[in-house]
Amino acid sequence: RACRDDSFSGPPRATRAFRVTLLRPSPSPMPEPLPAFIALRHRNFRLLWSGQLVSMAGSMMQNAAILWHVATLVPPGQRAVALGMVGLVRIVPIVALSLVSGVVADAFDRRRLMLFTQIGMALCAVGLAALEFAGVRALWPVYAFAALSAGFGTFDGPARASLVPTLVPREHLPNAISLLTIMFQIASVAGPALGGLVIATSGVAWCYVWNAASFLGVIVAVLAMRDVVVTPRAERAAVSWAAAREGLEFVFRTPLIRSTMLLDFVATFFASATALLPMVATDLLRVGARGYGVLSAAPSVGAAIAGLIMAPLAGRLQRRGAVLLWAVASYGVATIGFGLSRVFAVSFCFLALTGAADNVSMVIRNIIRQLATPDGMRGRMTSVSMIFFMGGPQLGELEAGMVAQAFGVVPSVVSGGVACVLAVGWIAARSPFLRAYRREGAIAAE
Repeated sequence: RACRDDSFSGPPRATRAFRVTLLRPSPSPMPEPLPAFIALRHRNFRLLWSGQLVSMAGSMMQNAAILWHVATLVPPGQRAVALGMVGLVRIVPIVALSLVSGVVADAFDRRRLMLFTQIGMALCAVGLAALEFAGVRALWPVYAFAALSAGFGTFDGPARASLVPTLVPREHLPNAISLLTIMFQIASVAGPALGGLVIATSGVAWCYVWNAASFLGVIVAVLAMRDVVVTPRAERAAVSWAAAREGLEFVFRTPLIRSTMLLDFVATFFASATALLPMVATDLLRVGARGYGVLSAAPSVGAAIAGLIMAPLAGRLQRRGAVLLWAVASYGVATIGFGLSRVFAVSFCFLALTGAADNVSMVIRNIIRQLATPDGMRGRMTSVSMIFFMGGPQLGELEAGMVAQAFGVVPSVVSGGVACVLAVGWIAARSPFLRAYRREGAIAAE
């Protein structure tokens, strides 16, 4: 104002210099690097992380066991469709219950909800073990327990994801998300590898038994938490269709969240190579149950390595949108390489690359969503995203199985990778705001 005021007297040169000084933007300082495991300093998050590690390893063991179990119950000519049906029976409860589960996560105590879901999934694992011990050869009970377990998981996901931001400070949330991703990948390495070993030595039923016991990890962790921030009852969502609609509207009117969910679906629908791993292991690579367990763990090996790299960098990464797009495209390229490989070691490496690329994209997607979503909406946001990041793999397994049944395993895997790359290119072209998304100021601009 002084520069425009007629009463201001002073040398013109000084006035111009003063103006330049006012208008020159100050450079944004680079954030100080955080320790790679700083979120684990918080006791409640440390409890959840360790409990989830045990529980998730058991769940991954069971996922591998169910595919192997189904493959042993049908003739070789029907395996592709039977394996694809595992994905279909899991997606039905996800689609049917996801909106309800998000509202429930925002309406009730999230820790109590997690206790309920963990006990329910444990009982489903006991049921699967009982089927195998009893020698039941029918497929439908296996599908029924898989669907019921997925139903409990539909309520568990929003509750767990909404609880995490209350366990750490906001500035440590990117690190917490990275560490949870590392935990998931470590469990994904240990679970299928142990599952293949247990199947080869003791049988499928004992995989289910170990999984049932593993849920005690989360149950004990949740009961041991102290001083957790709980949303006041007056601020919680009501269990109603209006609350579910509010969550849908929030997701679809937020371009960054909407586009990341679409990327979720594209990558996992078209490039679901893991559904056909039993056929690849037995028919193409001929490595048996032990080799199947190793291949099942390969994506998680790559993801764990990428996670260790991402943990200290997640909060400082600047061009998040571009990195996300390149990561999903790399996932598709690695899937193509896996489909063309006939050497066990090469197949393992390509699967590890899919895991590494998926880890990078997963961390960035979750950071974007959590930072862009208010606490009272996190359950519903997560429930909507579940349709994409859980529905995509399950429908992708069905699609991969049907294509493999019609044209063979190799065309199914390769065509899925090609479709993934093409779809990412289309999304990148239609989403300039995602390509331009950076760490600082992007959410405010949206």
